[in-house]
Amino acid sequence: MKTLGLIGGMSFESTGIYYQHINRLVREKLGGLNSAQILLDSINMEEVAQRQHSNKWNELNQMMIDSALKLECAGVDAIMICTNSMHLCAPAVLEKISIPFLHITDATGQEIQKRKLKKVALLGTEFTMTKNFYKDHLKINYEIETIVPEAPDIEAVSRIIYEELCKGIITTKSKNYYLSVISQLQKQGAQGVILGCTEIPLLISTEDTDLEVFDTTYLHSKMVVDFILN
Repeated sequence: MKTLGLIGGMSFESTGIYYQHINRLVREKLGGLNSAQILLDSINMEEVAQRQHSNKWNELNQMMIDSALKLECAGVDAIMICTNSMHLCAPAVLEKISIPFLHITDATGQEIQKRKLKKVALLGTEFTMTKNFYKDHLKINYEIETIVPEAPDIEAVSRIIYEELCKGIITTKSKNYYLSVISQLQKQGAQGVILGCTEIPLLISTEDTDLEVFDTTYLHSKMVVDFILN
């Protein structure tokens, strides 16, 4: 089994879910008491969020590079970032490491392609929804069109992530709000919805909408387990 390097803590709520998904998937495949070989570098989310909202992406790039290199020097066989938004830093990380980087958008795009969908909604932080790194990756590599909410909904969806989900706060009010946003995007032609923030699966599941739901936390975990076992 290969050793997996996790850059986590962003937030620790979703990193805990990653840890559970990865280990359960390994146990399902291998049986017995098997679990994954993991090294985790957990970043302080407060420092990340402050830099995100201050548009200090060069500093965030360096934080992710430092973490990735620390894990590479510790002997891991591949790197993953346990959050969607911070894949904005993926190009900078890829320039500095010499081991595989397992990209969350590839895990998502492959699953959407498998289900033969062409147009999907994307929910996430304001950075994931407004910057083009996610949408471009899906379009260029998988010929998938993504649509996002209107500006007021983008702000509200992102606020709920930072002020509630990252703190482990789950409310029916926020869940219903997210479902109303998903319904509006469905009316615009979305065939599925990407839960493009690793905290959103704390709030929304496949049972909550008749759209195809793409849980990026689970899909990313599944992809990396395939890598470390094969």
